[in-house]
Amino acid sequence: MDDEMTAAPRVVVDAEALGRVGKALADPTRRRLLLSLVQGPTFPSDMADDLGLTRANVSNHLTCLRGCGLVSTVPVGRRVRYELADPRLAGALAQLASLVLVVADGDEPGEPCGPEDYDCDDELDVLTADPSAVVVGVSYG
Repeated sequence: MDDEMTAAPRVVVDAEALGRVGKALADPTRRRLLLSLVQGPTFPSDMADDLGLTRANVSNHLTCLRGCGLVSTVPVGRRVRYELADPRLAGALAQLASLVLVVADGDEPGEPCGPEDYDCDDELDVLTADPSAVVVGVSYG
């Protein structure tokens, strides 16, 4: 009984949903659009103007983000306003953006890095430079 009470809560992750977020974040224009929508709902033409993009480019990327389920639309007269599909996405994007991933370089270009390449001093340098940084370690099992 005590083991059940002290056990960490089980976290269920929908791998497909995580893949959709990954696809959205893989493109720099889509990242910019999502971060723009973190500020609040807006119209595609306003995003295009604010970000210095063409309206067609913004429209294509918003279609992708909508297909991924990350943004939704609200008709406003003859226009369509875009917003994040889930308000929790704003917080999740902010948390992701605040992460500092510490990964050691391999000895040779293109060589995967391993535990022997990891330098704890580098991690401390990151924390010293930005005490609010969150360092995510990578385990090589």
